[in-house]
Amino acid sequence: MQQVITQILDELRAGHTLDATQIDSLLRARARGVPDGRKAFAKKRILPYYLHVRHCEPELFESWNVDEHLDELFVKTMQMKPRRTASGVATITAITKPWPCSSNCIYCPNDIRMPKSYLHDEPACQRAERNFFDPYLQVSARLHALEHMGHATDKVELIVLGGTWSDYAPAYRIWFVQNLFRALNDSRDERETHTQMLKARYGELGLESDPEALKHRSETWQKRIDVGEIDYNEAFDQLYRQSAAWRRASESQVSTLEKLQHQHALNENAEHRVVGLVVETRPDAVTCELLLELRQIGCTKVQLGIQSLDDAILMANGRRCDASAAERALGLCRLFGFKTHVHFMLNLYGSTPESDIADYRRLVSEPGLLPDEVKLYPCALVAGTKLVAFHQSGAWQPYSEDELISVLCADMVATPAYMRVSRMIRDISAKDILVGNKKTNLRQLVEQQLAETGAQVREIRYREIGTRDVDPTKLELSQIEYETDLTSERFLQWVTPEGRIAGFLRLSLPHAGALDRLGPTAPLHEGEAMIREVHVYGFAAKIAKEGTSAQHHGLGKTLVATACDIAREHGYNRMNVISAVGTRGYYRNLGFEEAGLYQQKKL
Repeated sequence: MQQVITQILDELRAGHTLDATQIDSLLRARARGVPDGRKAFAKKRILPYYLHVRHCEPELFESWNVDEHLDELFVKTMQMKPRRTASGVATITAITKPWPCSSNCIYCPNDIRMPKSYLHDEPACQRAERNFFDPYLQVSARLHALEHMGHATDKVELIVLGGTWSDYAPAYRIWFVQNLFRALNDSRDERETHTQMLKARYGELGLESDPEALKHRSETWQKRIDVGEIDYNEAFDQLYRQSAAWRRASESQVSTLEKLQHQHALNENAEHRVVGLVVETRPDAVTCELLLELRQIGCTKVQLGIQSLDDAILMANGRRCDASAAERALGLCRLFGFKTHVHFMLNLYGSTPESDIADYRRLVSEPGLLPDEVKLYPCALVAGTKLVAFHQSGAWQPYSEDELISVLCADMVATPAYMRVSRMIRDISAKDILVGNKKTNLRQLVEQQLAETGAQVREIRYREIGTRDVDPTKLELSQIEYETDLTSERFLQWVTPEGRIAGFLRLSLPHAGALDRLGPTAPLHEGEAMIREVHVYGFAAKIAKEGTSAQHHGLGKTLVATACDIAREHGYNRMNVISAVGTRGYYRNLGFEEAGLYQQKKL
């Protein structure tokens, strides 16, 4: 292994560029004649070993004569799955524990091992189950994996999934987020020690984390759910609430806001800083009280399971949220400064390709809606759902591949330039899908057809610079204006001569009287504008380091200054920013001060 690493270092030191094919050729040559050589010299083993030596064997690492530039070059060359942090941020998803759901949609999976709507074969769910659904353990495991793939993890976006956030007890919600932050704040040695202690504690309580053991424990209840004998909530009562081990664990899963705020303070200068915290809920669960709590825990983005805006379709699918709830939730979230990310489903029971296209156009054109980001994916048939009976009777059928791609192409073309279509599939394993799309490269197929037809696509992800280098001197700052029911919005973007997007800012200018919707305890006042998001693309480079990516060239600073100028010109006297915990220091350096749930600057 050492010889392989030194050979690669020598090649890089000599100025040679090594692509994936050249590295594979080098590793195959080394593996010849070595027992299990292909396994021993796999690319995925090289970088973890290199990082181990750098961290734990300083004398050996010193003998390799690696300076800072060569170290960065080696890590970039050997990095696995570089798009994971191409947006400039390392994303870590944590799943909350199984819990009853106050809704019962006909398409929703009923995997009793998971929070409702999730399946144990989904990657993040597998990680959660192996770690007792403990937030600290989930973050620690993901940090370890990202670092060993060569990704920078100093800037982290935390995504909390598990259905409706407010269905969980308040003390559990605070405990969950507190431990997400603690895992990022602790040193590597502290994480290793605390991880061992937590796993031992859960074992002593009698909880399992082995997938086979959990399958055996739950399979009787799962079979009864699948045949419709009982529902998810009834099985939950039997499997969890009546479990002494589960109850004992739950008793310790509580905390206070003061303890969470202590972890917030530590994270401002931590090695792994939180630059975004995302929480998932239903539109009808969104209230001013919930949004106040979300700001207190450090949330910056809200995911809303809207699925459709057709009330008849929603009712037919057992979805209790109507279009008016979606509009109200999006409006409140925007006024509070949150970035909004909605889930929108195609091919629901009762829909057609034509109605889906019309439904999506409402989402991206009506002033009461207009989310910032969309997860746009087709309905798929999963065992144990009520939709199975509709399929068996012929009342529901999946779209053909051509129909599905056609709808998605139309939706992509309709998506405005200030909106991002984040993904087009869920991480459901193909073996769990009875019928429906099983292709993981669905987006690639859609973009291929769009390219072949010459369609103009403006949405953000289609235009991101991704892993490309960028010349900051050739970027142009442009502005897109649009109106919502409650605000005037400005989308400021840095674009390359080819139209690629290198960074952007979302500015909200509330209409006169709009903030009255927030009630007497509103954290905002008339005359205040809001920066809802600032994002600069490129590899997730280390904080305060220069690079060839778009980050760290003053692009964000210019975006903020431009937003402040716009707000001042329109008569606003203060600018708020919905800063994440780990970005507070950045905004202080730009003249913002603490102002309750936000940071604020006089204009």
